[in-house]
Amino acid sequence: MAKITIVGGGFGGIKAAQELSIDSKNQITLISDQPNFIYYPSLYSTATGYSYRESWAPLEKIFADTKNVKVVIDKITKVDPTKRQLVGKSKSVYRYYTLVLALGNTTTYFNIDGMADYSFGIKSQQEIRRLQAHLFEDMSDGSDDEKNYIVVGGGPTGVELAGALGEYILKLREYFGIRKKSLRIGIIESSDRLLPRLHKSSSKAATKRLKKLGVRVTTGKAVERLTENTIIVAGKELATETVIWTSGVAPVEFYQKNQKWFEFDKRGRVVVDDYMQARKDIYVIGDNASTPYSGLAQTALHDGYFVARRIMGSKAKYRPKLPPCVIPIGRKWALFEWGLLRFSGRAAAWLHTAAGFIGHRDVLPLSWAIGSWHARTKPELRLPDDLKF
Repeated sequence: MAKITIVGGGFGGIKAAQELSIDSKNQITLISDQPNFIYYPSLYSTATGYSYRESWAPLEKIFADTKNVKVVIDKITKVDPTKRQLVGKSKSVYRYYTLVLALGNTTTYFNIDGMADYSFGIKSQQEIRRLQAHLFEDMSDGSDDEKNYIVVGGGPTGVELAGALGEYILKLREYFGIRKKSLRIGIIESSDRLLPRLHKSSSKAATKRLKKLGVRVTTGKAVERLTENTIIVAGKELATETVIWTSGVAPVEFYQKNQKWFEFDKRGRVVVDDYMQARKDIYVIGDNASTPYSGLAQTALHDGYFVARRIMGSKAKYRPKLPPCVIPIGRKWALFEWGLLRFSGRAAAWLHTAAGFIGHRDVLPLSWAIGSWHARTKPELRLPDDLKF
């Protein structure tokens, strides 16, 4: 019997657990600090009025019919390889034989004054609840005094959100009987172009699409400070009460708190060998592993599958795979890039729907994937208190 402990309930952790559970001799303990799996590619959509069902599902439900997977909700704070022990925030001690760390990342505000205090986010259920409550509160009296809605960060999440935000705010206005027509949505990226990790042609296409949707695009300028009702960008002050932060990710603090056990690269990611091991019997996968393309959901899935096969006896070395990138921007339009293959429009939008469905299916029961994408076709304007978190 093989006993495996997996820490992290995201793409990599769930994929590893599902693959390992195929062999009934494996006994898997999955420890997560959140009770739900969060499907990050859909959070921008849930934040702009679509069902929560497409963005998260209870871990207990995912593994309800998997007898050899035990789900534990706790935040792991310490590891001791000499004792093969983990310590949780609950003070519980967990003994491991083989350990897979799939911890994901955390948000960083790059020390921008006021950003942590006054900005909104969409990277968790709690952040989405807070943003939606803010928008509902601002309009609930039948007025809408907001002059600018600002998205900070020109990566995929920021671009997706900027493309969907206008339609959502207009629906909110209609819901509250607000007749105001003018709508100002802007996106700010400190690099010289949107989507800086993609090809320049993809950046150009995304910029053109956002401008067509009425979004003001600002690049090459950094946010310097944020207050309750203003944002300062490159020395200029802009009135706003709604700034949504989609930029900035960093390795989770767990690794720094336990740094004596790990080696890190220049970006703070954990160095792993050809088999994704950071130490004997400790695998590190997903966002925190020092591998090409880490930080992407598809890479985490690839890592989870590889490590599961390795634990079950595979001798193959890890080979990174360049994942395709599909970015929806508004309705029935998306951007696709995979190496030298790049195109945009309705065909890319169809690929986004298909890719999202496959992404759900890879880490969740097929029935949940079908249900979640059925929910995608039914936008809802629910009061924040009615959201089923």
